[in-house]
Amino acid sequence: MTMDRRSVLGLGGMLAAGVLLAPGLRLVAAPEEATEASDKRRWAMLIDTNQCDPSCTSCMKACRVENNVPLFGDPKRDIHWIRKVELRPKDGKGPDRSLPMLCNHCENPPCVHVCPTQASFIRKDGLVLIDMHRCIGCRYCMIACPYKARSLVYNEPPESASHNRKVPRRAMGVVEKCTFCVHRLDEGGQPACVEACSNEGKGGMLFGDVNDPNSAISQKLHQVLSTTIRPDLGLKPRVHYQGI
Repeated sequence: MTMDRRSVLGLGGMLAAGVLLAPGLRLVAAPEEATEASDKRRWAMLIDTNQCDPSCTSCMKACRVENNVPLFGDPKRDIHWIRKVELRPKDGKGPDRSLPMLCNHCENPPCVHVCPTQASFIRKDGLVLIDMHRCIGCRYCMIACPYKARSLVYNEPPESASHNRKVPRRAMGVVEKCTFCVHRLDEGGQPACVEACSNEGKGGMLFGDVNDPNSAISQKLHQVLSTTIRPDLGLKPRVHYQGI
């Protein structure tokens, strides 16, 4: 009997999900560490919606260029690692708010809990990432994510979308999402969306290590009133919003 890669990975996912090999035995695979990320850090983002212009899309454009996220021309299948949403008060009082939505890199991520192959995992520094070599495209994580932050790659991306060699070339049939530009963080940089907001927008996005009491984001979170999206779920998101 011959089996293709997806069938083999799917079988591995069944085993990791709890199918017994023999009475009392289980096979569970763990993702390899991609970097020497430190568990002393905890990355987070603060977005000031007061500074977010509804017409500004600099964060979205920067993300798409930096991470080679292509548009296929199909609204149902286009991939968005970051998107803009509009909030309107139910009672009609107060201003409308425009805010970027992206993966919240939760402390208790449901996407990781439901993944049958452990393709979704939490790195030492709290980043929620996806190992595309383990992903079988089951989409359980997409269903579990309350922020709609994940996308399935339905189409083969165009060759022109692979210019950034620091970002792994995507594979059709796997799930992907925002990584906080992990390749930049590992080189001491900032996510592309934050940099673009500072250079082209109004500087409404702040990013850093909340475990460092001297970091700008730690101090800002203690100075302003902020909230997270759906805190009632107990996921402890790492993306905070000011002004909503």
